[in-house]
Amino acid sequence: MQDYFALCLSCHHATVATFVPTDVDTKIRGLAWRETRDPEVLKPMMRFALGARIWTEQGISTRSVRGVSGHNGEQWSAIAGGLGAMLELGDTASAEEAQAAIEAEIDREQAVFDQVAGERDGELDLLRLSMTLAHNRGDLTQGMGFWKKTPATLPLMDHLTARGRFDVAVRMYQDTGLSAEGHRHYPLRPVKALRRSADTLLPLCPFLDEWGARVAKLEAIEEVLAALVVGCQKLKGQQGYYRAIAGMYAASSSAFDRAASRMPSGTQRLLRSAEMRKLIDVPRVSFESMMRKRARLAYGKLSGLK
Repeated sequence: MQDYFALCLSCHHATVATFVPTDVDTKIRGLAWRETRDPEVLKPMMRFALGARIWTEQGISTRSVRGVSGHNGEQWSAIAGGLGAMLELGDTASAEEAQAAIEAEIDREQAVFDQVAGERDGELDLLRLSMTLAHNRGDLTQGMGFWKKTPATLPLMDHLTARGRFDVAVRMYQDTGLSAEGHRHYPLRPVKALRRSADTLLPLCPFLDEWGARVAKLEAIEEVLAALVVGCQKLKGQQGYYRAIAGMYAASSSAFDRAASRMPSGTQRLLRSAEMRKLIDVPRVSFESMMRKRARLAYGKLSGLK
């Protein structure tokens, strides 16, 4: 079980921010921790989960913002799963170590968010952080979702839920429209050209202009463009795919037009639609200026929640 848990956690770490994530969430958050009640088996698993906090994200994710990323949420969701198991077994020393790790990470992420909120021109990173903290909160909740509800677990569940609420960040995520961006990106997964290099790893949406310019250099540019256009129709309310298309066009309008001409006719019609053209014609500077203003307004309204 120890080796299997290590394999699942390692695979998850290496793929969770890519276009082909491994589906082992329930195993590392709950199922693996329930396979045995032997503390001598579970303790090494907990040490492994705690040690994973220092694993590098280089080459496997470009979604880190000021040292905070979705990987942090994935890590504490696995630790939370083990924490519940340790509480059930009465291993207070291991449980306290796991709880301390989770609480320290909550404090670190909140401190980074607060620091960026006080910076001039930090609005875009503040939006990225609000998305990341909102997702990480969800991961912590899911990790605790595997706990048996007992007198030993319920008070700590309530405590960690309150500590990791990230009220301002989550409300910013909701109020600024970022919740429409998603993070699974199913429309892009079939495009094999995006899976061949770490250079095409997707950053946090909706700020994808640079990424669009990068993928515009791929030989399979028409496949990427077609997937983005179709994705715009499937993911209502999102803006990231429009920004990626805008970035592709800004990189080379001639290459963009050639790629568009090679797409299926139905996808070409979608690209030519008035709504699509209106959104991708917004200059990057104008879009980011709008998002900065939206961030300032939202934070100003919500900062009293702290």
